[in-house]
Amino acid sequence: MATSKKAKTKVKSKSKTASKKVAKLKAKKSASKKVVANGVPKPSTKPYGQAGKALEGVRILDFSHVQAGPTCTQLLAYMGADVIKVERPGVGDITRGQLRDVKGADSLYFTMLNGNKRSITIDSKHPKGKEVLERLIKRCDVLVENFAPGTLDRMGLTWEYIHKTNPRMIVASVKGFGPGPYEDCKVYENVAQCAGGAASTTGFRDGPPLVTGAQIGDSGTGLHLAFGIVSALYQRIRTGRGQRVLCAMQDGVLNLARVKLRDQQRLAHGPLTEYSQYGEGIPFGPAVPRAGNDSGGGQPGWILKCKGWENDPDAYIYFITQAPVWGAICDLIGKPDWKTDPDYATPPARLPRLRHIFNTIEQWTMTKTKFEVMDICNAVDIPVGPILSMKEIAEEPSLRKTGTVVEVDHPTRGKYLTVGNPVKMSDSITEVKRAPLLGEHTEEILAKELGYSAAEIAEIKSSGAITAAEKGARAEAA
Repeated sequence: MATSKKAKTKVKSKSKTASKKVAKLKAKKSASKKVVANGVPKPSTKPYGQAGKALEGVRILDFSHVQAGPTCTQLLAYMGADVIKVERPGVGDITRGQLRDVKGADSLYFTMLNGNKRSITIDSKHPKGKEVLERLIKRCDVLVENFAPGTLDRMGLTWEYIHKTNPRMIVASVKGFGPGPYEDCKVYENVAQCAGGAASTTGFRDGPPLVTGAQIGDSGTGLHLAFGIVSALYQRIRTGRGQRVLCAMQDGVLNLARVKLRDQQRLAHGPLTEYSQYGEGIPFGPAVPRAGNDSGGGQPGWILKCKGWENDPDAYIYFITQAPVWGAICDLIGKPDWKTDPDYATPPARLPRLRHIFNTIEQWTMTKTKFEVMDICNAVDIPVGPILSMKEIAEEPSLRKTGTVVEVDHPTRGKYLTVGNPVKMSDSITEVKRAPLLGEHTEEILAKELGYSAAEIAEIKSSGAITAAEKGARAEAA
């Protein structure tokens, strides 16, 4: 009997070994079908636009608020990442109530920066809340925050704790300043524009510094942070570990104003000849001056009036006197003799006369609408651009068609316009979804993503870890 048992055991063990070998061979065969020799996946056979989104499978834990961080995480969400926005119970992101235009509904400030995300409410100081956060950290790939310096550490979410809990986690932060004397200072949009060099070089030279209407401090830094996150995700494929990513708003603004840093160095070697003040004989000081509507490049440009400017504040066009099309410009404005006149024929000769040249061109543009100027000039390759109002941009059909401006429906505020994904990709189609209501996905995330049972969710809910504090009590920061 013992012998037959041993024989049977040997047969079973041989059959198990054989089946394992078969399974391994099958796995190898199926892997060889999917992967080429150098380990790179074979090109997908799915039609373009149907092979999934670029960041599908990436999960972002979003602790950001206001604008810089939410800009970053919304871009990542557009690219397919699952962005879980953590908010304070009963309060949420402060911008939900800022600049509110529809009573009882989240503001456009919030909805236009938080589309394609899910919202979970958590009290991070509550024991059960801390437990939920720990599970989220274990399951997410990236944590994004733009708190004041030191806030994350005070919440107990130090880099050391996060890295120990999830070594693959990328912690991405927006701060006002990088390491240095001002690193503990809070920074807002216009402060960043001033500290990053943009304001000192914006405006007219006889006026004060100006900030720009473009949010280069907040949204500009959010764009930089998104790039840093995607780079860190790519590096993690090779190293298997996460890292910290920091974008300072001052750094982001300076990067966008880099041509002015270029000009600062050029000043050491003589005047900036493409600036209009050079042609007017006004000496330069020790720093790059404000240059009004000068183009900032090698080709002189200026904003000129168009037909209707008396009543329309946006009836203007930006006109560049590019050297290769100077002859066409002369013909258009009725000055064909300027093509051979030594005072106008060459770019150096024109520099001292730029104000007169643009005044003459303006006499012509004032007889046309900005769109007529655009059509006429583009036909002969003269670079011009109409000053488009936000009303014109909102109503422009081509921007709706490309998904640059998108109409979204919201359950409490109705339809609103938002800016779609500015990055267009041929094989990763973007879908623009509305912003979440406060805590809208809390129970869904607890159950489906973190594995809590219905009984556990009920317990967490009754404990106050995910619900608003009672009236009169202080809501703790999440």
